[in-house]
Amino acid sequence: MGSQEEIGKLPHDSALALYLAHRRALVNYANGIVGDPGHAEEVVQEAWLRFGTVVSGRPLKEPVGYLYRVVRNLAIDDYRRRLREERVVQPDADKVVNALSDEAPSPEAVAAAKDELRLLRDAMAELPERTRIALEMRRFGGCKLKEIAAYLGISVTVTHEIIAEGLAHCRRRVRPGP
Repeated sequence: MGSQEEIGKLPHDSALALYLAHRRALVNYANGIVGDPGHAEEVVQEAWLRFGTVVSGRPLKEPVGYLYRVVRNLAIDDYRRRLREERVVQPDADKVVNALSDEAPSPEAVAAAKDELRLLRDAMAELPERTRIALEMRRFGGCKLKEIAAYLGISVTVTHEIIAEGLAHCRRRVRPGP
């Protein structure tokens, strides 16, 4: 291998030789910081890319020291990033797992939902046509009151009133109160 200044003049051959000569030690160094051999390997690969870019542009007085500094900085960044992710993701992971396990409704819940849906269909069928159309457009179609009013040829105020009446009727039929 040549002198350290030759590394700047022969970036590919000398820089690659330097990297390969120190690669295992760099991975061990990074692993001591990140605590994960897989992440350490990624850190060293990223360091090589950055090192190769720098040495191709200028000679370095201490290329080995520079390479270790790049690995150290990247390893610390990786470690901090993973800590942040764990603080953000980990506390909620249990909630997500519990929510996923509770996501499937019980047979009783399915039966109750089917009953409610049947009651809602019956209640909607009992509504006057204009009220039923307005309610369907609003709740199922996501239409604005102004759009419904224009479609039905009535005022926005009347549209609001008939939708409110339709909702109240459906609530009374689906969930009768005391």
